[in-house]
Amino acid sequence: MAGQTVTRAQLSEAVYQEVGLSRNESAELVETVLNEISEALARGEMVKISSFGSFAVRKKGKRIGRNPKTGKEVPINPRRVLVFRASHVLKDHINGTLRKPEATA
Repeated sequence: MAGQTVTRAQLSEAVYQEVGLSRNESAELVETVLNEISEALARGEMVKISSFGSFAVRKKGKRIGRNPKTGKEVPINPRRVLVFRASHVLKDHINGTLRKPEATA
């Protein structure tokens, strides 16, 4: 599954095109939003973006894993992991099942 990667520069350019801010202001806005999301997650807060999804940090406890090459048991230390749960709107959009709004007369 090979696809393109959306970069910060592309996000900044999209903001520039859609909102009409300068390129520098657009880049600063994208950086500010990404920093706010990162900082909230680092504090252990959940981040919800309407019609997109939610990000959360989950704690995983210590456990015993196994090296697949040698079969030897290896302890895995406790850690925090980032999880993303897509909204139904995003899932529908990805799957192409989002209905077009009907025109009202």
